[in-house]
Amino acid sequence: MSAVQETTSPVVHEEPNTHDLHQGYVEMYHHGLVHVKSTALLCAVGLGIPGAIHRRGGAATLPHIATDTGVHPAKRSYLRRLMRVLTFSGVFNSHQPDEGNETLYTLTNVSRILVSDDTAASTPPCDVSAMLRLLARPSTSISTFFSLEEWFRDAGTATLFETALGVPTWGLTKNDASYNRALNDACFADSSFSMGIVLKDAKSANIFRGLGSLVDVGGGHGAAAMAIAKAFPHVKCSVLDLDQVISKAPDLDGTVKFIAGDMFEFIPPADAVFLKYVLDCWDDDHCVKILRQCKRAIPARDDGGKVIIMNVVVGYGAQDNIVKETHVLFDMYMMRYSGAEREEHEWKKIFLEAGFSDYRITPILGFQSIIEVFP
Repeated sequence: MSAVQETTSPVVHEEPNTHDLHQGYVEMYHHGLVHVKSTALLCAVGLGIPGAIHRRGGAATLPHIATDTGVHPAKRSYLRRLMRVLTFSGVFNSHQPDEGNETLYTLTNVSRILVSDDTAASTPPCDVSAMLRLLARPSTSISTFFSLEEWFRDAGTATLFETALGVPTWGLTKNDASYNRALNDACFADSSFSMGIVLKDAKSANIFRGLGSLVDVGGGHGAAAMAIAKAFPHVKCSVLDLDQVISKAPDLDGTVKFIAGDMFEFIPPADAVFLKYVLDCWDDDHCVKILRQCKRAIPARDDGGKVIIMNVVVGYGAQDNIVKETHVLFDMYMMRYSGAEREEHEWKKIFLEAGFSDYRITPILGFQSIIEVFP
């Protein structure tokens, strides 16, 4: 018996030239400063700049923005610099005027969905600024990543969230009213926006057609369930969530039924179980437990009974650089909870382990997908 020795070609390390070193130097600064973009955007939303531009008919000068948002006159030069960063980042457009006139700022696709102005009849019903406030929330989002190195070196089982904040991952929703409100407001705004798009698209809307009942597990204050109930009035919609969430839910005139409970213990029976941004908050073992409860809740028959998951499927959707980067950034964001954004083979693994036999993926909203899972 002869042994075959594997050989590999040696990697040739070339000394970087001056241009390469300069390029690396610039990129280091760029990566180190990228957090300024999100905090600048958070500041713009807090000041109400998108709404101020909207109320001016979609175009406003710097003095108009300063006046309408209450920026102190002494800070106007700094406001110009804020707008320059956000214009370069694609949050706003700037239009250079004729000599002697002020620059005009207009909304882009990003800032258009951050408009909050209840007094304007033409305001689009798509303000998702609450989700931005959650994603860039200093105390419970950004600050948790300051503990990332410590967490990687620690042999314990605590989540990054627990390491950074000293409380269980979901304990803060019970103990911190402001965080609980921020989380629920963010989910409500995001669901109102995303479900509006999903249910207007024939292909994705068809996923909900033919159902008699649906339970939205972890559905918060019912924005997604309400949208489904309006689009399909014959579908009986209910929301299952923790007591601290349900107790703060708005009155939806009985269109949606709210049920306080723990999805790990029981899910009410329905033709379909809807999970929007739920499974990415958990590791594989917890996902399997949730999905097994879902399987018990739905009818095991050929003409109905399915789980509908709305989440990222890494590698699906429009694969431009922004989508690809959003996938991996979102995945790292969910590390805070020991959750994950999964590739198709990773989703398939937990579906099979939970006892399901088939699934179908429909890409939606650019970077997200709907997965139908069948018993």
